[in-house]
Order: sequence, then structure tokens, then C-alpha cells
Amino acid sequence: MPPPASTAWVRGAILLGIIVMLAVTLVPTLRSLVQQNGDTQALRATVERQRVTAAQLERQAALWEDPAYIEVQARERLKFVRVGDRAYSVVDSAKPAAQARPAQAPAAAAPIANESSPWYGQVWQSIQIADQPAAGLGAK
Repeated sequence: MPPPASTAWVRGAILLGIIVMLAVTLVPTLRSLVQQNGDTQALRATVERQRVTAAQLERQAALWEDPAYIEVQARERLKFVRVGDRAYSVVDSAKPAAQARPAQAPAAAAPIANESSPWYGQVWQSIQIADQPAAGLGAK
């Protein structure tokens, strides 16, 4: 004989309540588990990058143990030469002399503050002179 309809409804409500309680309990735990797995993967990637960097730095440190490498670096970076050698440096070899220095308008000298004034007076005079946009232009 099947149970009455009211008893089945109560059993279904209890079962639904248990499922909701399990979901409320397990969902945050599962979410934190997934987040921690992502963090772990990110940290592993960081550790691997740091291992590669450390290996490169160790190779570079090993190079600096060789006196010949040190000599080459001193010649290239610091322009050191041995006694009796001649050193030549080419400056701006890619630019012609005409392009190296663009034509500039002649600079006009601005008036100078009165040197017999105290220091605070000279500061004030220099501020006043700086406020004049055409200071020194046309003055001879």
C-alpha cells in the first residue's frame, strides 16, 4: 500500500532540505578548492620562470670567472686598451654633420638681476625678469 500524499510531500521536502544543506556546505569548499588549484598552478609557473632566470644568472656568473671574458667586457664597455694599443671611437657615424646639429635661432640674453641687492631681492628681481616674455630681446 503506497503512503498517503501528505507523507510523500513531507519526505520530498526533507530530501530537498538535505540537498540544499549539502549544496550550501559543499559549494564554498569546492570553490576554494578550485581557486587554490589555480593559485598552485600560477605559483608553479612562477617557480619555473625563476628557475630559468636563476640558470641564466648562473651561466652569466660562470662567464665572469673567465679572465678572457672579463678582458673583452672591459675593452667593449669601458674602452680599456692594453699598453701600446690605440683606441678609436666613432661618434654619430650614422648622421652627417649637417643633420647632427639643427639650425637654432640665436639666443637672446635676458637682463641680469642687480648683484648689489640682498639675496632675496635678487630672487624677486629674477622672478620679475622671468615674467617678461620679451626680456632681453632688442636690448643692447
